[in-house]
Amino acid sequence: MDWDRLSEQVDAYCERTDFTFWAEPVNAVTNLAFLIAAALVLRWAERRGRLGDPAVWGLIGLVTAIGIGSFLFHTLATRWAGLADSLPILLFILAYLFVALSRFFGLARWQAGLATIGFLPAAAGIGWIVSILPWNPLGSSAGYLPAFLALAACGVGLALLGRPVARWLLAATGLFALSLTFRTLDLPLCETFPLGTHFLWHMLNGALLGLLVAAVVRHGARPGAEGGVESGLVAPSR
Repeated sequence: MDWDRLSEQVDAYCERTDFTFWAEPVNAVTNLAFLIAAALVLRWAERRGRLGDPAVWGLIGLVTAIGIGSFLFHTLATRWAGLADSLPILLFILAYLFVALSRFFGLARWQAGLATIGFLPAAAGIGWIVSILPWNPLGSSAGYLPAFLALAACGVGLALLGRPVARWLLAATGLFALSLTFRTLDLPLCETFPLGTHFLWHMLNGALLGLLVAAVVRHGARPGAEGGVESGLVAPSR
């Protein structure tokens, strides 16, 4: 492992003007949105008696890890901190896709697992297509396009099936579109708005991830459990 390269510092956001620890104070502090979201969903899961569900715990843990990793990246600004930021995000995307397919759509675990694995080459293919386009309107945010499309597809698919959870995922899709917009505008607006807009990405994504995990708490009980998926059908919500 090339530690020297991993220790290199990177300047990727408008707010940063040097490489001191607090060079991105707003971007750093707004990562509290993820921790607040995790705490609120944890409290709600406790009230609904869902703390025994490993999927709920795992997703809440990943939201917490995203907040911590992003804080490290926006303070230390090193390549290894960038990995601490991006890896939990990738794990959350894959974990949530698996949970959505198995809990909301009622797929068998092996089917949901294969579909989740298949998401990786599909995402790479979308990334390649975007890379050869003469104009990329998303800029550095293009890497999130596959996750956005997957979330939108799940929301639409569940709506067509008449599942109540569809409203939650479609609302999350709208939040994701808005947060992606602010992430994309950060550098282009830097000269006119030196603070940048990346902090809004954090705040909106905190709400987004909280909403997604709350959807699992509300509508994603384990197969065979009360209110859960049984024989491919979702029981009515209480």
